[in-house]
Amino acid sequence: MAFLPLRELKSFDKETLAKEIVATKKQLFELRLKKATRQSFKPHLFKHNKRKIAQLLTLESQKQQQIQ
Repeated sequence: MAFLPLRELKSFDKETLAKEIVATKKQLFELRLKKATRQSFKPHLFKHNKRKIAQLLTLESQKQQQIQ
């Protein structure tokens, strides 16, 4: 799983950002569920998804501050 470039993330509108945040949080939940039920999973995806969520939330707050 490769990271999306930050310039590509910045081009997202508010709706796309919100959908992407929800989708990434869902992936993170599914990873936690796999870990809890001892299914096979790739542990590095925890770090990837957490970083992606942080980037998306930061961009969302920056866009909201620009509006105000």
